[in-house]
Parts: sequence; C-alpha cells; structure tokens
Amino acid sequence: MDDSAARPEPPPAAPWQILLRQIEGLAGKTALVTGASSGIGREVALALAHGGARVGLVARRRSLLEGIAGEIAAQGGTAYVLPGDVTDAAAVRDGFAELERRAGSIDIVVNNAGIVVPAPVADMLPDDLERMLRVNLFGALLVMQEAVRRMRDGGGGSIVNVGSLAGRRGVSPLGGYCATKFGLIGLTEALRMELRGEPIHVSLVLPGFVDTAMVGDLSQNGEILDVWPSWLTMPPSWVVWAVIAAIRFRLVEVSVPPGSATLEKIGSLAPGVTDALLHWTKSAGHWLARLTRS
Repeated sequence: MDDSAARPEPPPAAPWQILLRQIEGLAGKTALVTGASSGIGREVALALAHGGARVGLVARRRSLLEGIAGEIAAQGGTAYVLPGDVTDAAAVRDGFAELERRAGSIDIVVNNAGIVVPAPVADMLPDDLERMLRVNLFGALLVMQEAVRRMRDGGGGSIVNVGSLAGRRGVSPLGGYCATKFGLIGLTEALRMELRGEPIHVSLVLPGFVDTAMVGDLSQNGEILDVWPSWLTMPPSWVVWAVIAAIRFRLVEVSVPPGSATLEKIGSLAPGVTDALLHWTKSAGHWLARLTRS
C-alpha cells in the first residue's frame, strides 16, 4: 500500500525562510557597502557575506573594518577592507577600483554612509548642515556616480540607497538631517528614471529609527523621544531584510516598517492636519512623561 497519499503536505515557507533563500542566492556576487564600520552597514555586510558574496567594506575607521572582516573570515566568507571617506571623490574611485581589482566586477552597491547632528532649524549651525550634506548627499552622489560608471562597463548591477523615513517628512529637531535625506530621495528617483531600460536597478530603503549607536546617541534628546519613543526603535535586522529584498526582488522602494512611507505620503496630502497630529503626539508625550515621574 502506498502511504504517500496519506502524508501531509509540508507547510508553506515562512517569510523569513523565503528571504534566507534569497540571501543564499547571492553567492559569487561582489558587493560594496559604505558606512560598513557600524550599525546598518555592518549588519548588511555580514548578511551579504553570509549569503556568499564577496564584500568590500568602506568607512573611515580601518580598525573597525578589520574587525568586521575578521568576523566574516571566521565564518568562511570573504571581505576586503577599503578605508576611505565617501566625501572624497578620489577615495571613492580608489575604493571601487581596488575592489574590482581584487574581486572582479561589482554587482551590488549599498550606499549607507550617513551622519546626523540634531538641532532646531532656528538654531542650526550652517557648518553642521554642511557636514551632513557632504556625507549624506554629496558622498552618496559620488558613490552612485562611480557605481553607475562601473556597472555600465560591467554589464549591470544593483544600487541600494539607504535613506530614511525622515526624507519623506520633516520633523524637529532633525530638520537638517531630513533635508539631506529629502535630497537623497530626489537624486535616487531621478537616477532610476535615467537608467530606465539599462541593466542597473536602483532601490530606496527607508527605515525609521533603528537600534544603532547613532540612534542611541539621539535617544538622549527629549525632543526626539517625543516624536519617536524608544520602544518603537527597530532592530537592524529589519533593515537588512529590506536591503536583501530590494536586491533580490528588484524592488523600487522598501520602507521599514512596511507601509510607513505610504502613510507619510498620505499625510503629505494634508500637511496642516499632519502638523497638528505631530504636535498632539509631542504634547501627549510630555504629559505622559510628567505622569510617570509623579
């Protein structure tokens, strides 16, 4: 008697299992990750290496990059330490050239380097805004331009720009940071249109507050906690999955958590109402804080 008919069918794969298979499909690819020394960049680099990609690690702090490269090597992966400043065009060119020389054509670029200096717009120092613009916007532009040039020569690839939900809605005291991310979203959308019909895919990943050292420093700012309470901070793994999904499924935009950027777009249809809701949220946050202290 054939018992095969009585065997239950296996349950459908869970979403995380599907994505894990997609990571495993990265074997043999060459990837370059900026801002790889910590936070989101570090976790993305580790995930790509776990999937079998050869990963170029770009950031200013060589010692931290060497530590991450050691972690990747200990797990049987391959990583290349490429210390450099994304605001320096020559350093960007040299980093891409060195990775191509050692690992072949670059298939994936994760454009992640970024800094934030919080301040109300009325009190913001122009020098602080310029620092953020140089890294978050001009640095990202230099990386995109070099990636496009080399991917055109190499037959295509995938560029993932890590923006922010702050690039869809201005909030205080992050006005300067929001401005840089608004700019990055604009550049990304324009580049996507320019490359239409070419084998280079451009994606946006838009996370909210993520549990990284940078956000940890921001969490000491009471005004930021009024807008985004610490219990809403997400683990970096959520952003890693978004980046992997953008690469493997050729997604145009992925917000983290899912749907949050859509809510911001809807809010932009009635900005006055959104302003009022944000003001109410901050007022409620102050009230709850006083209540818990009493």
